[in-house]
Amino acid sequence: MINKAVIIPTGDELRSGIVLDTDSPMIMQVLLSINNKCLVIRNEPIPDVENMIIDCVKDYINKNVDLIILIGGSGGGHRYSSTLCKDYTHTSLNSILDKKYSTELYGKNGHMWSKLICGEVNKTMIINVPGPYQEARAAIEAFKKSYEENRSDLKQININMANAVKAQYFI
Repeated sequence: MINKAVIIPTGDELRSGIVLDTDSPMIMQVLLSINNKCLVIRNEPIPDVENMIIDCVKDYINKNVDLIILIGGSGGGHRYSSTLCKDYTHTSLNSILDKKYSTELYGKNGHMWSKLICGEVNKTMIINVPGPYQEARAAIEAFKKSYEENRSDLKQININMANAVKAQYFI
């Protein structure tokens, strides 16, 4: 059961106020629909800096939260072209997670070469969702459904989240 969850929005555009974080409140609603007594903490947006993301996630792991959700930073386009944004959520999670499953997505809306990850460290489940609202909503709703069906099947949770995000590219 998710009793304590943390939402970590990432991105310089959120920190600077260029983009409004509409994902966190929506994700909070979904988490509360899983457990209406869940304590949900929204971390202040952190920059797209890999070490800062890693340190933030590790800090919450040490506080024994049940679920950490990172928003944004799932793309990896900068590894293919210097003109694309630097996104480090998935590489940060790769370096932290003991047990993990990931699915690569090739989509639009700046999310070419992105990767969704679902994993665990100790007893903390960690997932990431894309930053665009439509994709984030699809991912978190798929997470909820999959989690409620079988919370220990990280692979299926990841697959279902990725399929839900992919479906947004063809609407």
